[in-house]
Amino acid sequence: MEFNPIDVFMHLDVYLAQLVQQYGTGVYALLFGVIFCETGLVVLPFLPGDSLLFVGGAVAALGGMDPFALSATLMAAAILGDSTNYLIGRLLGEKLFSNPKSKIFRRDYLDRTHEFYERHGGKTVTLARFVPIVRTFAPFVAGVGHMNYFRFLMFSVLGTVAWVGGLVALGYFFGNITFIKQNLSIMIICIVALSFVPMMLQVARHKLGKA
Repeated sequence: MEFNPIDVFMHLDVYLAQLVQQYGTGVYALLFGVIFCETGLVVLPFLPGDSLLFVGGAVAALGGMDPFALSATLMAAAILGDSTNYLIGRLLGEKLFSNPKSKIFRRDYLDRTHEFYERHGGKTVTLARFVPIVRTFAPFVAGVGHMNYFRFLMFSVLGTVAWVGGLVALGYFFGNITFIKQNLSIMIICIVALSFVPMMLQVARHKLGKA
């Protein structure tokens, strides 16, 4: 099976259905890997997490996958990915900020990060689940800022259950409606666009606050 990245993104339902037919339960491992990499590796924030969850739910509704096994697999991947990303930030963060002359990794940035996560960390980790790119960097920054791990994990689990459970359920119950299936590419774009709204609102509030 040949893959064109843009075509895969625009027709996730077709490709995922084909993968289910070809690999059966092996698809669970593939989806686990995608979600784990998106949340666990800070260099891979561009993977299609939101749309993949929605389409996965739609494919499960057709009998291709068990929705509960799918949700449990993706939740485990996201939580493990978050913890891995946190650990990378915690172990490597201090080294990145060890050079006092660095113009990029300045120590005061680390101090501000630590203070921010102590004050708003739980809310940030939970809400970051719904914002592409941000959900990849938030655990790393939490690790760099030495946010308490169990506090981080609690909010990571909360955000994961809402994110995975919500989008898989939406796909399961609405993904196979005729209108949505006929316009799935547009729906995927809308899902991705809507997921950026919280970040854009935060940027707007920040700029207005400075004005």
